[in-house]
Parts: sequence; C-alpha cells; structure tokens
Amino acid sequence: MQKPKKSLGQNFLTDQNIIRKIVDLTNIKDENIIEIGPGYGSLTDHILRKKPKKIIIIEKDIEIYKFLKSKFKDNKRIEIINKDALKYNFSKLKNIKIISNLPYNISTKLIMKLIFLNKNIKNIICMIQKELAIKFDYRKEKINKYKFIIKMCSDYETLFDVSNKVFFPKPKVQSKIVEFKLIKKNVDQKKLNNFTNIIFGNKRKKLKNKINNICSINKEAADKRVEELNFNELLEIYKFF
Repeated sequence: MQKPKKSLGQNFLTDQNIIRKIVDLTNIKDENIIEIGPGYGSLTDHILRKKPKKIIIIEKDIEIYKFLKSKFKDNKRIEIINKDALKYNFSKLKNIKIISNLPYNISTKLIMKLIFLNKNIKNIICMIQKELAIKFDYRKEKINKYKFIIKMCSDYETLFDVSNKVFFPKPKVQSKIVEFKLIKKNVDQKKLNNFTNIIFGNKRKKLKNKINNICSINKEAADKRVEELNFNELLEIYKFF
C-alpha cells in the first residue's frame, strides 16, 4: 500500500461499521453504482456484497488503479476507470446511483457538476467534510449560492457524522454522510449559474444595483442584500430573470 497522496485528497476510510452503515442507506441490488475515489476498495467490497447490476469505479491515482485492476480482475460486475472524475462524462450513463467517500479537494466542484445530471443520476450518497455539508444545508442559516442551487436541483439531507479517527491518514476535519436526491425536472444550468453568480456576487450591494428590472418583480426585495432574503423570495426573482 502506497503512502496516501495529500495532493489527491486521499484519506482512506478504514472503519468497517461506518462502511456498512453507508451501503445500507440505499438499495444496491440490481442497481448501477458509481464509486469515485475508492482507495483500496473497502467500500467497494461492501457494495459488491449487495449485488449491484454494475459498479463503475473512477480512480485518478495510477498506482491505486493498477491495484484495483488486479484485486477485482475476476469480477465481471466492475468497470475500473483511470480518470479524473471532474473530467469524466457522467451524462453518457443512465439510472445510476453514486456512493462515494469523495476526495476532499474536489468535493465542491464535483457535486456542482453532478447536481445538474438528473436525467442520469438518481441520487448521490457521499462523505464530505462537515464544514461543506453545513454550507450546502439550505435548511440552516443564511442562503448562499450553493444552497440555492442544491435546493433547486435536489432534496438534500445530512445523514450522520463521521469522526476523523476512522481514516488513514487522519484528516484535520470532521466529516458527514449526506444525500442528494436529484429532482426530475428541467433545470437551465446556464441560467441558474448566471443568476447565482450575479445575485451572490458582491454581497454588500443591494439587489436593485445588481438586477435592472428587480423593482418591477419585487419592490421590497430590491432594497435588500441577498443574505436578507429567503429561498422563496429568491426563487420569485429567478423566475423573471
């Protein structure tokens, strides 16, 4: 086993009880599963015991990829891909579930990519750092760019905490298991990203200084800053954006 690479956000989950708890969160039997950043396959082993139809493993590290190819060489349910998950084309797949201990260094970018693929992905169950899980939770505190996008695209839930003591090496941060159930509706990704970039950019500015016609949409909101609004008020503005 090679030394974990900090540059790839490698922290390997070692606690078998936590791993079992993760795979018990959703039905796996006869499903198409994707695992991103599998490490040496501890989570993969447990997924396989649940008899998925197929499991695709995406691993960027070439040495770990070679290890996994050898470890699972006789298992026809598995496809192992040596690629950066941020560059992988998930849109070519259908009816997939993602179950992963995501590398911390790509979690935000990857989730913001996957969250729009509701024609391809059913749900995402993943481990992310606690701070990020809170940043995504639209039920708590002030609205932000991520919360608005995630609520537009999914039902999001934080499921349980994971101590940093169950990893090798032990990360400095605590983690949470979270789930995104993607909503089956058409979301205009370009429009949504454009809207959130404008509305959440320069938070000190009032909305009337960001969006020209906002007074005709919501006079009361026009004189507020974005963090003073709730999701429904922002949604009203978005519909006329």
